[in-house]
Amino acid sequence: MAQTMDQVELAKHGIKNVSNIYRNLTTPVLYEHAIRRKEGHLSHFGPFVVSTGQHTGRAPNDKFIVKEPTSEENIWWGKVNVSFDRDKFESLHQRVLAHYEGKDIFVQDCYAGADPEYRMSVRVVTETAWHNIFSRNMFIKVPSEELAEFKPDFTILNAPNFKANPERDGTNSEVFVILNFEKKLVLIGGTSYAGEIKKSVFTIMNYVLPLDGHGKGTPILSMHCSANVGDKEDVAVFFGLSGTGKTTLSADPNRGLIGDDEHGWSDRGVFNFEGGCYAKTIRLSQQAEPEIYQCTRTFGTILENVVYDSDSRLLDLDDASLTENTRAGYPLTHIPNAVLPSVAGHPKNIIMLTADAFGVLPPIAKLTQDQAMYHFLSGYTAKVAGTEKGLGNEPQAAFSACFGAPFMALHPTVYAKLLGENMSKHDADCWLVNTGWSGGPYGVGSRMKIAYTRAMVTAALDGSLVNIPTEEDPIFGVHIPTSCPNVPLQVLKPRNTWQDKASYDEHAKKLAEMFKKNFEQFDKHVSPEVKGAGPK
Repeated sequence: MAQTMDQVELAKHGIKNVSNIYRNLTTPVLYEHAIRRKEGHLSHFGPFVVSTGQHTGRAPNDKFIVKEPTSEENIWWGKVNVSFDRDKFESLHQRVLAHYEGKDIFVQDCYAGADPEYRMSVRVVTETAWHNIFSRNMFIKVPSEELAEFKPDFTILNAPNFKANPERDGTNSEVFVILNFEKKLVLIGGTSYAGEIKKSVFTIMNYVLPLDGHGKGTPILSMHCSANVGDKEDVAVFFGLSGTGKTTLSADPNRGLIGDDEHGWSDRGVFNFEGGCYAKTIRLSQQAEPEIYQCTRTFGTILENVVYDSDSRLLDLDDASLTENTRAGYPLTHIPNAVLPSVAGHPKNIIMLTADAFGVLPPIAKLTQDQAMYHFLSGYTAKVAGTEKGLGNEPQAAFSACFGAPFMALHPTVYAKLLGENMSKHDADCWLVNTGWSGGPYGVGSRMKIAYTRAMVTAALDGSLVNIPTEEDPIFGVHIPTSCPNVPLQVLKPRNTWQDKASYDEHAKKLAEMFKKNFEQFDKHVSPEVKGAGPK
């Protein structure tokens, strides 16, 4: 019997003897499959709600990169990028292929990278219809006229119902996320959390673009950031770890949203890697984040682990009984002010966000280029009780290089060097913005008012702060504006907000030492100027 085109295409990946192949189905058709297969439930106004079971977030201890000759010398090996044996990968790959046999398979062909010059072709193969909807939402759709000639640069095989055997397969648990740059293949199994698909593609982009622009010969800076643009074509990028306000502050109804999470910065400007957003929804406010809130009430959105009433199908966005990490995955077309295609010019402003729970960093400060590279490599924020399990009452400093260490396949200084070069070439300003605590540490002070933060970010973006004098912070060395429109003067200098000044000095020096200790890993890889750009 002659094979169909879809069978021939999947056979190239070793996928054979499957029941049905559903390739590049539209969202409504995938909905029908997902409902018929009882993969989730239709909620009020049409989003599809799924439960990911035991695994409600990424599994960083189960992510590996195959150690092989084509990429071995480039990878930043260590705690972030853990090596995996080539032979073990081959064996596990065959077991995943065997798992697919006799099952329905869903295939979505898509692009990563809104700029056609630097985009990557990705094929996502899933055993569930809802993961295919997620992939269709998250990445850039291939025009129908291009599908016949589509050839994937990388392929993702997603098999959440296949569990690894650690003793046999060389994994740490039943979960695995393994990238093989030689075979241009990703294996994901043992987890239904859709973020593993998204972040695998991001990790790939973080490898191929800074090396040579995905074969174009020009290194491209890949960034874990959101980005927006004003009516004067003034682009801003927002770096920040979870809980710092990256998504909230970039979702400004007065500015066009380029993207909420992953971008490249080339000689042509900024471009989104994705065609969708993956936003946290826990305690989402209609008033504070109207655009994202509306997406939780829109057909086509995938809601992960969001609690709902089984009769009315009304959502309870405040219920964290399944996880604090409830998520909504939706296409950019759901956002009224989205920039489509999501490309723009060079950034005029770079915002580095931190939620300092020690309450000692200024709410906004101007950074020199060397300071920008220092803080980019540091990637600082703080964790507090209530945001993660197992945390006590004391804040815990968290440093994640490039504000996204788990996804940086190359050494962090590769990205920092490109950041510095781009800032210099395109005359971009950089601001450190603290959305954390003021008047004392967590438990004593209070969280910075969002209205003040918005006013400071607005002033930075519209140029109001450019000509305002600054004063150097005596401990952290950053430059604090002496005034800011719509922000009380006392708020700008953190020491002034503390009743106990000696306690402030103690906490500030403690955090400064943490910065220095963390940066020791980069001392030998950066210039003396960057090394000396941190706390005094």
